[in-house]
Amino acid sequence: MNGINLDMDVLRTLVTAQQLGSFNRAAERLGRSQSAISQRLRKIEEQIGEPLFQKQGRGLALTPAGDVVLAYARRILDLNDEAVAAVRGFAIDGRVRVGLPADFAETWLPAVLGRFKRTHPSVRIAAVVDRNRRLLESLDKGELDLVLSLGNEARADAQPVGALPFEWIGPVSTERIWTAEEPIPLAMFEAPCFFRQRALETLDNAGLPWRIAFTSPSLHGLWAAVEAGLGVTLRTTVGLPSRLQVVVDATLLPPARMPALKVSLHDGARSLEPAVERLRDIIVETLAASPQGFALP
Repeated sequence: MNGINLDMDVLRTLVTAQQLGSFNRAAERLGRSQSAISQRLRKIEEQIGEPLFQKQGRGLALTPAGDVVLAYARRILDLNDEAVAAVRGFAIDGRVRVGLPADFAETWLPAVLGRFKRTHPSVRIAAVVDRNRRLLESLDKGELDLVLSLGNEARADAQPVGALPFEWIGPVSTERIWTAEEPIPLAMFEAPCFFRQRALETLDNAGLPWRIAFTSPSLHGLWAAVEAGLGVTLRTTVGLPSRLQVVVDATLLPPARMPALKVSLHDGARSLEPAVERLRDIIVETLAASPQGFALP
C-alpha cells in the first residue's frame, strides 16, 4: 500500500488558521484568498478521508479527526522548520543577550533556548532573569538585545505577542488561611510592582481589608510563601508550580476583573543582527503555540 504524503503547505495553512482563530486572518497572513484556503483544507480532508471541521454557531470547530491532524501538523512543521533552520543556522554566528521575567524562566525558557541552540550552534546565548523594570533598563543601556516583558506595551519598541489574565493564586490546600473577620493576607513583590498595585486596587475597590504578610524580591520566594499559607498573591498562571492553584472561592476574594496583562517583546528600537532576529522569531512562534493560556492580539 502506497503511503499518503500530506501537503506541507496545507498543514501550515491548518496550523495558521487555528493559531489566528479564523480563515480570514490565515488568508491575510499567508497572502491568499479565503477560497484558496478553503480549497487547501478540502484537499487534506480528501487525503485523510475524514472531515476536519464542523459547524459551531456561525463559525467552524475542529472535529476529533481535526484535533489529531492539528497535533501532528504542528510536530511535522516544527521538524521541517528546525531542519531548514539547522542547515541555515551554521551560517549565523555572533551572540544574543535576552532578558525575561522569572515567570517564564523554568517552564518556557529552556524549550526556546534549546530550540535556538540546536538550529544555531555557533551563536553564543546569554539569558538574564530579572524584574521587568531592570530588564528594560539594561536593554536601553545596550546590555541586552531582546527583552520579553509584562505590562510594558506602551513603550515605543513594544511588539505585542500575547496577553494573560490575572488570577488570585493560593496553596493547593483547601484550608482557609484567614477567617472572614481578618484582613486578607497578601504575599507580594517589593514595590514598585504592578501585580502588587493591581491587587491592592482590586481589594480596595471591593472594600475588603488586607495586610501585606510577606514581601519578596524573587518569584521563588513568593511561591514558597504562598505554598506555606502565609498569604495569597495576584499573578498570571505562567510557570505556576503544581503545588499552587488558582483561588476560585468568590466569597473570599473579588474576581480579578481587569484587562489582561499584555506580553511584549522589546528590542530597544535598534536594528537586529541575524541571530537576534532569529531568536525573536522563535520566541513569537513558541508563544503562539503555547498551551499556557496566551491570547494572541
